[in-house]
Amino acid sequence: MQLQDILYSQGFGTRRVCAGLVQQGWVEIYDVDGDNFPVVCTNSTADFSLEGFKFRVQGIDWECFSQAYVMLHKPAGTECSQKPSTYPSIYTLLPSPLRHRPTKSAIQGVQAVGRLDQDTTGLLLLSDDGQFIHRMSSPKKHVPKVYQVTAKHPVTSVQVEQLLAGVVLDDDPKPVRAAACVLTDEYRLDLTLTEGKYHQVKRMLAAVGNRVEALHRSRIGALELPADLAPGQWRWLTTEDLQKLQAVA
Repeated sequence: MQLQDILYSQGFGTRRVCAGLVQQGWVEIYDVDGDNFPVVCTNSTADFSLEGFKFRVQGIDWECFSQAYVMLHKPAGTECSQKPSTYPSIYTLLPSPLRHRPTKSAIQGVQAVGRLDQDTTGLLLLSDDGQFIHRMSSPKKHVPKVYQVTAKHPVTSVQVEQLLAGVVLDDDPKPVRAAACVLTDEYRLDLTLTEGKYHQVKRMLAAVGNRVEALHRSRIGALELPADLAPGQWRWLTTEDLQKLQAVA
């Protein structure tokens, strides 16, 4: 693939803009044989293999992927929306190329796999692979998601039993159940859900006579939020990460 097309596929602008970046000397490439010192390339039509290709644009290193799969540690006070109403969008936490990758849909860039409320923190997946997004978010796939819940009142054993047995929410007569519910202390529990209804954790706690004070998603499938990924930070999903997700989807 031509270098200008590689930059375009990774979200660095139109093909004309990408060609200009190369021709003006803003693009450095890493040697495919493992040389750690990038060198300037001014030939926008030079051919390279896309997967695993590494380059630097205006001093910023970038690794190429035909499709983007990333995780974000969502901080509180952010909205999972391209057009937020009250709080900053989670997309502002991502670098510009991830937000502008060309796609076949009308919306450019990576999209969140499901949504977390503005005050909910934790693991959020994003991708430009529509099939991956559907697999991970479809209720039919029953992908387990673990939430660390801090309740306003002490959580009783009766409430845990009710959450496991199923509670009725106001918009659906069919009971919804927690796949697992483990008390971690008097006010905290780990709640595993395989559905994704609107405000589901908060409404389930309310249905058993309690209230959510803080909510954090720690795991999706077998993939846990890394302890070293700080709120607001993102990173690419590794092959191992994807295998953990595919095992349950």
